[in-house]
Amino acid sequence: MLDQIHLLAAVTVLGVLEQAYFFLQVIYARRLFGISPPKVSGPPEFERIFRAQVNSSEYFPIFLALLWQAGLFFHQGLAAALGLLYLYGRYCYFMGYRASSSERLAPIYFSTGVLWILVAASALGILHSLLSHYMGLNILQLLTA
Repeated sequence: MLDQIHLLAAVTVLGVLEQAYFFLQVIYARRLFGISPPKVSGPPEFERIFRAQVNSSEYFPIFLALLWQAGLFFHQGLAAALGLLYLYGRYCYFMGYRASSSERLAPIYFSTGVLWILVAASALGILHSLLSHYMGLNILQLLTA
């Protein structure tokens, strides 16, 4: 079983490390700009870093659910590769947003596109599993026949 999830687990750990990096950036920005919790407003530079971290955290559970569903029901390698692309897109998003609010747009569109591909892979994999289990239909055999 572990050989069927090791890539997904590795991407998950990388994602957690990326989230930790984003959290640390907010801590450093709080110190730099003298903004103590629970305050979340301050100079635009701080607010962009804070929003980039919060936005990334909000999408992280969605990413994890889709990563694992696509990996378990569709294809582990493809899901892991898409997961790496998503994490790269999120990193670019964070760095872009940190620099300027307009610099976040291309990376957010990219990472959202990757999420939609994970949605499609998850849905197809789950549909195939349901049809195979409950109706005895193998979509792959029907498509290649």
